[in-house]
Amino acid sequence: MSLRRSAALILPLTLLAAPVFAQTGVKEDSVVLQPDKVTDDAPVVETVSEANLPSWSEANATELLSFIEKVGSEGLFLQDYNPDGLAQAILAKNQIQLDKVATDSFLLLATHLRDGRTPNAARKQWFMTDSDAQTTPLIPLLTSALTSNSVSRSLAGLDPAHPNFAVLKAALKSAKSPADANAIRVNMERWRWMPRDLGDRYVVSNVPEYLTRVVHGGTIIATHKAVVGKPATPTPQLNPMATGIIVNPTWTLPKSIIAEGIGATIARSPATARAQGYIWTGSGKNLSVVQQPGANNALGVMKMEMLNPHAIYLHDTPSKGAFASAARAFSHGCIRTERALHFSGLMAVYFAGKSPEEFGEAIASGKTTKFSFDNPFPVYVAYWTVVPNAAGNGIAKLADIYGRDAPVVTSFAKPGRAAAVLISPNPPEVVPTAPMTTTQVNKPGNGGIY
Repeated sequence: MSLRRSAALILPLTLLAAPVFAQTGVKEDSVVLQPDKVTDDAPVVETVSEANLPSWSEANATELLSFIEKVGSEGLFLQDYNPDGLAQAILAKNQIQLDKVATDSFLLLATHLRDGRTPNAARKQWFMTDSDAQTTPLIPLLTSALTSNSVSRSLAGLDPAHPNFAVLKAALKSAKSPADANAIRVNMERWRWMPRDLGDRYVVSNVPEYLTRVVHGGTIIATHKAVVGKPATPTPQLNPMATGIIVNPTWTLPKSIIAEGIGATIARSPATARAQGYIWTGSGKNLSVVQQPGANNALGVMKMEMLNPHAIYLHDTPSKGAFASAARAFSHGCIRTERALHFSGLMAVYFAGKSPEEFGEAIASGKTTKFSFDNPFPVYVAYWTVVPNAAGNGIAKLADIYGRDAPVVTSFAKPGRAAAVLISPNPPEVVPTAPMTTTQVNKPGNGGIY
């Protein structure tokens, strides 16, 4: 977008800024709490003939061992990757043994670098989808590494591409205590649970930071304070595609919120309910209530459309006072967005191709208007408790408002996820769903700047 067009956006937003209403206790759609995913994905099993791997040279195996010996810098744990067995296989000069041990160590390490070490059971309310298994399959990666003698480079290339990961990795080297080191490892893990490359344009809300950022062309173009779910209705982690921005939205009340009060108001004083913008059909258990656009609407002037089974989205609120708090975990799970006119204007202009004038007219009309995005983009609702600090020279630790760090730290003392791909002489009739022993299968062991 040109500077002229960016500047033109300011005028409509200034003129049409809605008055600040000091409402309290505004409720929006409640999060639909989903059960955690506790079972890890079953490993893919390939036969030796299917994999068609070249043999390990002594030089490639030694390079793998050197990488494993320094794997602590990746936030991972040396003994997970059988360094003693690999060293013995190199010294034994037994090609069959070397191929087996080195391949197993490489595949397990590559799995943890690409997908994270943490089992699903320790990833509380984590529902992000990660396409790295499709974009970076491990057998072609291993084949290329052996063919081009680039084992270390291939493994290092699995690190998340985002600069914040590099900041954490650098900070791990100077961690002042085991607790500090584990806090950093937890967040390095969370970056690995996400797509390696977040994309060229996206919105990211970091729940413990109470901030939402808009990224366009790889550059942050806006940062907004956010109100997130309170501990009783926590905001889950997910990455739905945003398809459009709705200005002057209506609000369809969930049954739970109807039961909390507005249902009684409708029965007792329908005129009062109408004055607050509510219209309804039915009665009793069949009562359906919709709040019309207006100053009192619980969604304020905008709602970002991002369909997901958790009923989570970004929206405005008439309860502006909540943004003045340092800790802002007040919502029913959705993410309330400060300076909503500015946010929705950016969405309409940058992502829906509308002019500032078109956006301003839609706001001024008071009518519900949807601006569909030319190309849907992801919204990352993330949970990082260690982030780059404001000075840009280190890290800052944030409050773990939902207690989600501890399960990950606990998992560090237990076996991690199994390798995503297992090499077997013959594929088993049933694909395993848990780490397998060497007698069962040919395998030893088992997301500053945003």
